[in-house]
Amino acid sequence: MRRTLSRLAASPQGIMLATGIVLAIAFSIINPVFLSAPNLVDLLRNSIVTGIFAIGVLIVLASGGIDVSFTAIGAFSLYATTKLLIVSGIHPPMVAIFAIGIAIGVALGLVNGLLIGLLGLPTLIVTLATLSLFRGALLTFVGTLYYGTIPAEMVAYSRQPLLAFHLASGRIVQLPMAFLNLVLVATLVALILSGTMFGRKIYALGGSEEAAERIGINVRRVKLAIFMLAGGIAGLAGVTHVTLMRIANPFDLVGSELNVIAAVVLGGARITGGHGTVSGTIIGVLVITIINSSLLLIGVPTYWQRLVVGALILLGTGLPIAIERYNLHRARLRAVIAPVTALEASA
Repeated sequence: MRRTLSRLAASPQGIMLATGIVLAIAFSIINPVFLSAPNLVDLLRNSIVTGIFAIGVLIVLASGGIDVSFTAIGAFSLYATTKLLIVSGIHPPMVAIFAIGIAIGVALGLVNGLLIGLLGLPTLIVTLATLSLFRGALLTFVGTLYYGTIPAEMVAYSRQPLLAFHLASGRIVQLPMAFLNLVLVATLVALILSGTMFGRKIYALGGSEEAAERIGINVRRVKLAIFMLAGGIAGLAGVTHVTLMRIANPFDLVGSELNVIAAVVLGGARITGGHGTVSGTIIGVLVITIINSSLLLIGVPTYWQRLVVGALILLGTGLPIAIERYNLHRARLRAVIAPVTALEASA
């Protein structure tokens, strides 16, 4: 038990968890409203879409790639799905609506997968290009009209609480049912990464693509599957965003890439690949959400948020390297000291 706790404390996830606790204590001292039930529920609500996006990005980063097109995929899915339902006049259940959004996301992810997996193009270049491509296609061919009235099924779903309780003032505090989407995606991806051959292949690609190919992994097929899965998750995040906001705006989501990537990096994933967990990513999402929401709560200007998030990205990128170098130095020191100790003991 003690060894497990010491490992957690020395890991990026443990340090970020401690950071989140310290921030929560600091913000609660500055403004006691931070620990109020409505604010805590708002923090969970604000983490839903960012969390779903972050889990999709985690899969790509763990494989050694990077994806910045996920918000464009989410925006395309949310708007195309909503417009399809409004124009056609059909009224499917929410499961089918989410399925439509996921299918659109998978199709757009397939574009990324074909360019990266089959043509072997760099992930950053491709996803930067498709970020602009998908967004341009959405505004050019699908539409720019703002829908303030969304299908009744989405409205009904948005009003269903997963958790609800009454305050002494008579106010009702609700955690939306959409929070289940984050829980389900996190559980599914955690099982894939830790308990399936596909998950092992993802980490193998992140560790060394050449070594993965030597042991028989079909790198192109795995990359194709990775970006299709990430696209589907982004599509789900987009439709979830509609149900939370109760509007369909084609200009939404794009521009929030920094917060999502920061959350994944802070959670222990590395740009170089081969590392990252769902639990660490969720911790990173909560830390980013606490910072973005609480700085406003205590009256800090919004432009400070980008400064803090940028500093945290540098911290999250450099911290794992520093910890790894420290552990390596410690192991080498032990290797040098051990023979001397043995000689002293025998003497």
